[in-house]
Amino acid sequence: MRYIRRPEWALPETKVTPESAFLNRRAILAGMGLGGLSLALPARAATDPYAAAPRNPDFADAGRPVTPEEINGNYNNFYEFGSSKDIAAAARKRLKTDGWTVTIDGMVEREVTLSMDDLIAQVGLEERIYRHRCVEGWSMVAPWIGAPVSKAIALAAPLSSARFVRFESFFDPEMAPGQRQSWYPWPYVEGITIEEAANPLPLLVFGAYGKILANEYGAPVRLHLPWKYGFKSIKSITRITLTDEQPLGLWEELQASEYGFWANVNPEVAHPRWSQATERDIGTGERIPTVIYNGYGPTVASLYEGNPVAMAAGDRLWR
Repeated sequence: MRYIRRPEWALPETKVTPESAFLNRRAILAGMGLGGLSLALPARAATDPYAAAPRNPDFADAGRPVTPEEINGNYNNFYEFGSSKDIAAAARKRLKTDGWTVTIDGMVEREVTLSMDDLIAQVGLEERIYRHRCVEGWSMVAPWIGAPVSKAIALAAPLSSARFVRFESFFDPEMAPGQRQSWYPWPYVEGITIEEAANPLPLLVFGAYGKILANEYGAPVRLHLPWKYGFKSIKSITRITLTDEQPLGLWEELQASEYGFWANVNPEVAHPRWSQATERDIGTGERIPTVIYNGYGPTVASLYEGNPVAMAAGDRLWR
């Protein structure tokens, strides 16, 4: 007899959103000529990699309903375009992604600089339904389209001496008025360990909701680390550097006691100014208990064995 082992974050089928309800938005998109997956693929799907991206069955549901696109798209932190959640209009108007490239360099055998088309062609695309938990105490679920981080960094053949992966965003104060605020250490930087990068969960995101990634989500390519607080998931990436030095993130540089390097979701470790025991789902408005590692413990907990700092969420308060 064959047994199927479900991850801890997946609820029984009787309690999750019916697949037909979720797929209905794809049918609507297809009917509008915007693409999507169905038994009869629209013509666009033959040439649009986002419409045709297959769903990874290991990440087919997050145990909670997908947050409606109109809510996710209008509730974002993107400080380059403003300090409120209402940055969507500014990002749509000002962020220019034509000719965007990503460089992978540092402790590698071969430095590469790739256009978005070339990068996607080499790493492929898949859809994953992921939870997102903000350090501020709110959460959502998104259908991201992307590729594992490990596939991207493999293109540059990292050296065995590389211990960390550093991600850097753009710096253009003319395009992004928030970057004129000199008290922020621009550009936005974040980092993870090489072991975390090799884990199957980290995703380079190129699309969402069956379409190319919208500006407000961090176009044309962002990072998503579903077991960490959201500030670790850097937007609008221009450079990925393999290094032997632990990267200093923008928020960690500003306030290390509140935004540590590890930032693993842990309901038992309070932020210095609020509890992390619960979160508000922005899609439903419901306040729900927060789960250790945001529910992804079976996949990532082994990364932190013997590291009490990381297991406690990695805050500098714990050093």
